[in-house]
Amino acid sequence: MSFTKDKSGEGGAPSGAALHLFQALAGQALDARELRILPLKLAAGEVVFEPEQIHPYVYVVRSGLLKLHYRQANGEEWIKSFSHEGLFFGSLAALQPQGRSSFAVTALEDCELERLDYRELEALAERDAGWMKALYRAMRLFAARKEQRERELLTLSPPERYQAFLREDAALAARLPLKELALYLGITPVSLSRIRARLSES
Repeated sequence: MSFTKDKSGEGGAPSGAALHLFQALAGQALDARELRILPLKLAAGEVVFEPEQIHPYVYVVRSGLLKLHYRQANGEEWIKSFSHEGLFFGSLAALQPQGRSSFAVTALEDCELERLDYRELEALAERDAGWMKALYRAMRLFAARKEQRERELLTLSPPERYQAFLREDAALAARLPLKELALYLGITPVSLSRIRARLSES
């Protein structure tokens, strides 16, 4: 992982994917003069953070693709979600005071990210109604994604989960290796190959 100088912050307020995202969430321009945005680059395979780390940061994806996942000591893995261009991620557990991350994040492609300190975002939200609105809507969006994911895992069959994923983001499905998509759907790569074959025949 390498950090790059944030030239956008020289001589004025920062700009970039993070500010664009939060302004879209707020529905208005935001005063970002006190906001520090740290750009960073990762190569495919690099880890953003591991479980049980003190990591009170939120990330916005400029480019690339990452997986948010859980790993067992025996090597077993579950993928909770993916994050790509225009999306944000972080561990909610790690955003709590003295909290620690509950999962790992690994780059599946070369990535460019923007890192923000959540404590600074909270401080901005306490002083500025626009930032309060942006942060509230970001958390609401996160909760909606989580609820949808839980519903699909609990109520849909594997073929239905795969078809729902295609409807939501077919372009993302095309970017994902078979193994990673299968882990997200909660099935084996062999099962996913069979589902794809049956759907292509129908």
